[in-house]
Amino acid sequence: MNRLTQLAMKRRQNVLATLALSILVAIGPCGAARADVKMAVGAPITGPDATFGAQLKMGAEQAVAEINAAGGILGQKVSIETGDDAADPKQGVSVANKFVGDQVAFVIGHFNSGVTMPASDVYAENGILEITPGSTNPKITDRGIETLFRTCGRDDQQAAVAAKFLAGLGPKKIAILHDKTTYGKGLADETKKSLNALGVTEVLYEGVNKGEKDYSAIVSKLKESGADIVYWGGVHTEGGLLLRQMRDQGVNAVMMSGDGIASDEFAAIAGPGVEGTFMTFPPDPRDRPEAARVVEEFKAKNFNPETYTLYSYAAVEVLKQAAEAAKSLDPLEVAKTIHSGMTFKTVIGDIKFDKKGDVTRADYVVFVWKKGPDGRISYYQLKQ
Repeated sequence: MNRLTQLAMKRRQNVLATLALSILVAIGPCGAARADVKMAVGAPITGPDATFGAQLKMGAEQAVAEINAAGGILGQKVSIETGDDAADPKQGVSVANKFVGDQVAFVIGHFNSGVTMPASDVYAENGILEITPGSTNPKITDRGIETLFRTCGRDDQQAAVAAKFLAGLGPKKIAILHDKTTYGKGLADETKKSLNALGVTEVLYEGVNKGEKDYSAIVSKLKESGADIVYWGGVHTEGGLLLRQMRDQGVNAVMMSGDGIASDEFAAIAGPGVEGTFMTFPPDPRDRPEAARVVEEFKAKNFNPETYTLYSYAAVEVLKQAAEAAKSLDPLEVAKTIHSGMTFKTVIGDIKFDKKGDVTRADYVVFVWKKGPDGRISYYQLKQ
């Protein structure tokens, strides 16, 4: 008996006891069943990573609203709830257990890799299908959970692109810093490994505490190392503050980082010294023709759908298309369809998933932070 079959049996046993009652509750006055497809978003709605949490929430909710307006999935409307994990692994597990109690079938989330790791174990144990739009640590899908997918890429993929770019700049002294989180340290370690494989050895490798405000000690170490480049493994909040303090203390080393700084808030925190910073991220999904209509919908709501908003929207699109292809709303049947090699039409383009649950399209490129035509500092794809 394979793992999916075991999960199917357990899930069916869990829901069988409440199925009759659920059907009675869902019967309308005309006798027609109106059961909802239960979906949820797990994300940091509060805390330092709330910018990304808002992206996951807005992306999923917009997709669900449009699906419901068009008749739902297999004739059933989709209900969606949100759980605030505050970027904390323990709170993420609590959110996951609440979703289990609420009989959620599909989860969009979480954002932080350190939250997705333990929460995904809860979902897997209970036969819930999860798609994360933003957790990039390789270990997430390397564990072989058959009901876990992601619409984003992996840190080993973006690390390889970053290392190749940095090595191509010629002889440079590179320092590698990270925030000790599953995401930040994982990204830093993958970049270190890729750089070392290219014959580049870092002059400094250090971790700082997430939430720290005073980086004077690490800035002093950067000065002593003579680093020309600082590779940052972490998100925009600490990364922006670190860069600001580097500039304030006369350290002009160029910073490079990954998708964790892909927010305009990074420039607001770091200040003008952010110009010239490099970053890996896929080509901006907002520029894709498939996303044009949806982007306009968000703009009409005064929401900028940057970074992972459209990856969250795409995750809901995948669920809808897979359920319709499977002719089933059973998460385990939907998971089998996603694993089948089917091509999904989404706002981030055509995507397929491999046996691990990763997208088969690895398309990281390098961006540079600079002033745009409007004088505002943001990230722009580097022409190479």
